[in-house]
Amino acid sequence: MKNINKFIGAAFMAFALLAVVGCESGPRKEGTGEYVDDSMITMKVKTAILNDPMLKVAEINVETFKGAVQLSGFVSSQSAASRAVDVARTVGGVTSVKNDMRIK
Repeated sequence: MKNINKFIGAAFMAFALLAVVGCESGPRKEGTGEYVDDSMITMKVKTAILNDPMLKVAEINVETFKGAVQLSGFVSSQSAASRAVDVARTVGGVTSVKNDMRIK
């Protein structure tokens, strides 16, 4: 009976260790908490861009990975692209902004 209890305990510990390691982030993947944080940053950047009176665009796509924001899509001028980058930089949690926007 003691052997069965030891086996069950060891199996439980191994499973718990795998579960923790599975949620760990790495250089190319995010942990669960980081994914939620990046989703919030993306939402805040999109909202800030849509609420900016100088930016009358809805064709800017926002993606975030570990705080780094990538803006892509189409804008009407270089000044609109620069303004979108400036707005994104003001959002809390943003570590950097990459501008991949194109001018129509």
